[in-house]
Amino acid sequence: MKKLKIGVLREGKVPVDKRVPLTPKKCQEVLQTFPQVQLVVQPSPIRCFSDNEYADLGIPLKEDLSNCDVLFGVKEVPVGQLIPNKTYFFFSHTIKKQAHNQKLLQAILEKKITMIDYETITNAQGEREVAFGRWAGIVGAYNGLLTYGRKWGLYHLKPAHQCTDMEDMLEEFFKVKTLPNIKIAVTGGGRVANGAIEVLNRMGIKKVSVFDYLYKEFSEPVFVQLRSSDYHVRPDVEVWDSKDFYQNPHLYQSTFHKFSRVTDLLMPCAYWNPAAPVLFTQEDMQRDDFKINTIADITCDVCGAIPCTKRVSTIADPAFDYNPLTGELEEAYSSEKNITIMAVDNLPCELPRNASRDFGRQIIDKVLPHLFNGDQEGVLRNATIAKDGKLCEKYSYLQDYAYPVKSSSY
Repeated sequence: MKKLKIGVLREGKVPVDKRVPLTPKKCQEVLQTFPQVQLVVQPSPIRCFSDNEYADLGIPLKEDLSNCDVLFGVKEVPVGQLIPNKTYFFFSHTIKKQAHNQKLLQAILEKKITMIDYETITNAQGEREVAFGRWAGIVGAYNGLLTYGRKWGLYHLKPAHQCTDMEDMLEEFFKVKTLPNIKIAVTGGGRVANGAIEVLNRMGIKKVSVFDYLYKEFSEPVFVQLRSSDYHVRPDVEVWDSKDFYQNPHLYQSTFHKFSRVTDLLMPCAYWNPAAPVLFTQEDMQRDDFKINTIADITCDVCGAIPCTKRVSTIADPAFDYNPLTGELEEAYSSEKNITIMAVDNLPCELPRNASRDFGRQIIDKVLPHLFNGDQEGVLRNATIAKDGKLCEKYSYLQDYAYPVKSSSY
């Protein structure tokens, strides 16, 4: 039986990412589950699992991965570190023609690399199989409550990235004993939203119906989960149709104003199509009845569904203020009249050990079997963006992005 040589990459992107695609125990499980696999790990001084943790379980460490057949990473691989003619798995962030990764895709094609993007690995229903979404929601909701508490001087929570793991973060919840009777709105119904709701449930915050959220007062903090149908309407039809909304988002209008009148803390977790309406406008934020004062923008679409998210923030400096009167960004917590925004775009990095354990589970269950069964269901084939120096047919729309036509100069 021919051996498949798998290499676990050291993350090379800056700022550094401490997550790993396979933890030491998951590496051990891979070797036990798939006897045809040989596996090596590239040493790293920054990952959340130390080299010794791998070595202690007998996982070999090797700097040179050029003998590997398949290489697994997490974030984009720096162009200078790409090895020609290999198969790579990582988040490339190229399928939306992201300008900052154009050179990465060009290098992948030039070096005849087979690149499979985690983001494009889906099941028969088109649902993503490999993602960090749950942990984005967990950390984002925690950061939102941290930000709200700091804005109003209610309590002080240790930042998630200073917590050893999820259990350590849970201990911080006990500090939140002075949360007033606020209303929290969570948008979305996927992994990210479910992660956020997991935190709110663990904190004992009560979930209420949309009707009660809008029209009732409570003697305790509460939250509501909002779906697209709760804050969108198509003026020319009377019945909501989810399929139509996702196919024709440009035909819809936002009705989020009814929620902005009663919401204190907003946690956007829903995917946003640029063709869809924004939740609210800059003019809406100037209205006297706009109540939202803190936003944990977990989706973090700059100048997207949340117009006041004008930039991303960092783990080290996670919040900033938006002045609704001037439309300008100001220092975080500088005025109670401002809207304070948390917009960290790499939230799972704050709990890297937990996030990596979940991610490795998904790779073992949802990815590796297809490497050894001939990809009978076409899961990996459908997720392969480039192969042998060419874009795969499904991703041929990236042609002008990978090979832009240079204008002539005279």
